[in-house]
Amino acid sequence: MMKSFFPLIVLIVSLPFGSPINQTAKEPKRVAIFDGKTLEGWDGDLKIFRVEDGAIVAGSLKDKIARNEFLCTRRAFGDFELRLKVKLLGGDAANAGIQFRTKRIPDNHEVSGYQADVGIGWWGALYDESRRNKILTGPDQAKMKDVVKNGEWNDYVIRAEGKHIQLWINGVQTVDYIEEDPKIDTTGVVCPQIHAGPPSEARYKDITIVDLTR
Repeated sequence: MMKSFFPLIVLIVSLPFGSPINQTAKEPKRVAIFDGKTLEGWDGDLKIFRVEDGAIVAGSLKDKIARNEFLCTRRAFGDFELRLKVKLLGGDAANAGIQFRTKRIPDNHEVSGYQADVGIGWWGALYDESRRNKILTGPDQAKMKDVVKNGEWNDYVIRAEGKHIQLWINGVQTVDYIEEDPKIDTTGVVCPQIHAGPPSEARYKDITIVDLTR
């Protein structure tokens, strides 16, 4: 009898709980949208964005960031799960984020859409950039001090499926949000950001996406 129960116990322990999709044979194909060497497939100010050590680097530790800057994919995405690693350097005032389901504002450096936030006091929050201009929801930032690795690489997962948006940092879910406004677009580009402010750098690497519409 004990032998017959052992496989069941292993299965229960191994099942994920409250986490994004796992790498399984049935999972839709995960595709890299940054090749680690060039900015092919992306648009942005190349004075602000560059590639170093297999990562997209935004900003500088020598110069102030004059305005918000965004490096955007040329391709738009609808339902997806995005995974990447993020590192923020420059002190407590440094700020960045990952825009998604976003649009470029014509004749402007800004974009409009959701942002998965990065920065002390902002980590893991869902912000609405140049649209509602507010945090839609987010975690208790006091608790994020035990989740985020300051000055080191952090795993960020963004899952958007229909009106349902979820965020995770280092395996901890920070957002579980349902969009109630029917006018909000459910497609758009993905844009790593560096926020206006003091000298700082945001680094992004291992950027992959699963298209959930297929």
